[in-house]
Amino acid sequence: MNKPTVAIVGRPNVGKSTIFNRIVGERISIVEDVPGVTRDRIYSSAEWLNHDFNMIDTGGIDIGDEPILEQIKAQAEVAIDEADVIIFMTNGREGVTDADEYVAKMLYKTKKPVVLAVNKIDNFEQRDFMYDFYSLGFGDPFPISGSHGLGLGDLLDEVANHFPHMEEEIIEDDVIRFCLIGRPNVGKSSLVNAIVGEERAIVSDVAGTTTDATDTPYEYEGQKYKIIDTAGMRKKGKVYEKTEKYSVLRALRAIERSDVVLIVLNAEEGIREQDKRIAGYAEEAGKGLMFVVNKWDAIEKETNTMDNFTKEIRKHFMFLDYAPILYVSAKTGRRVTDLFEMIRLISDNHALRIQSSVLNEVIEDSIARNPAPQEKGKRLRIYYTTQVATKPPTFVVFVNDPNIMHFSYVRFLKNRLRESFGFEGTPIRIITRERS
Repeated sequence: MNKPTVAIVGRPNVGKSTIFNRIVGERISIVEDVPGVTRDRIYSSAEWLNHDFNMIDTGGIDIGDEPILEQIKAQAEVAIDEADVIIFMTNGREGVTDADEYVAKMLYKTKKPVVLAVNKIDNFEQRDFMYDFYSLGFGDPFPISGSHGLGLGDLLDEVANHFPHMEEEIIEDDVIRFCLIGRPNVGKSSLVNAIVGEERAIVSDVAGTTTDATDTPYEYEGQKYKIIDTAGMRKKGKVYEKTEKYSVLRALRAIERSDVVLIVLNAEEGIREQDKRIAGYAEEAGKGLMFVVNKWDAIEKETNTMDNFTKEIRKHFMFLDYAPILYVSAKTGRRVTDLFEMIRLISDNHALRIQSSVLNEVIEDSIARNPAPQEKGKRLRIYYTTQVATKPPTFVVFVNDPNIMHFSYVRFLKNRLRESFGFEGTPIRIITRERS
């Protein structure tokens, strides 16, 4: 199901990021604490009562030395474009400023619902500060405190009241859904065209020319697929050119709807920081993953060209060492059909369920080979392991004390599961529980 999106917008230093982190839970680093993982977050999933939704934080846009009003305008435009509901954040201690009124004028033009939040109202005595904010013209302001977490429940109740009705997507069991994600101009549209054999998407050398998302059904060797297009990874125009961080936003919706995610890299440009950010979101979403290096025809080849590029990918994406790599050319069509065999394998692994008796044999053998280390004089005991979910494969390990299950031993167990069952292209989740 498509989830509604909530954006927080407002002038700088009103506490947008603090509120964002309060709503989505603590700032959680993407996947594991290993090098090569980008932890910069401007987007996350959140929930309130029985509502699941996406959050955009417009607090962290880098626009260099541009005047402050230009920066605010860029933030507001992104939020207006992407969100179903907008939280307009202000600072109660500073009163209504010219910058607040500037944001308000922009928000008057949108047809999106706007909920006004007055932050830094830390106690009852300060509630009088919020009455000035009626002048902004967005109805009752909601007093909140980011530092103390006060008033967020009432604010989120009001936000949820404005959620649009989201239609349930019909999921066909026999269809593998995949998307292509990556920076602008890595050749995603060209690859889609090479796959389906016709011009389904606009292809241009100008970065960001794809603007409308369209899903494409396709069948190959008896297997049905649906290509979830990630159009608009970066919208044409000044705002998105200056706010490179926001080029992932539309891709995230496609990631949510996919079984397998193809991370497209440009062989000519190499690996950029934004590639890691996009890949981190796909891993965090628990999707099947593979790297597709496009424009391989444009590279001058030497003896070890492919090996060297593979080493670079593994160095920069240490947290995705399980994701296969395929080198293709959308222009010449080379190896494009090989994608389907790999997508199918990853989809099967993503949905793989292991019988409990076989699973526990592997875990017991692993412990015999490499006993769990002692922690604070206490040795970890693993009693039983069971698989509780697929997509991605998720295992619960029952132990005597979860606090002494070190992340390095969890990694060892994951590696043993991969050695025994494959799981190529899919993340694995291990949850540690105390046996009652």
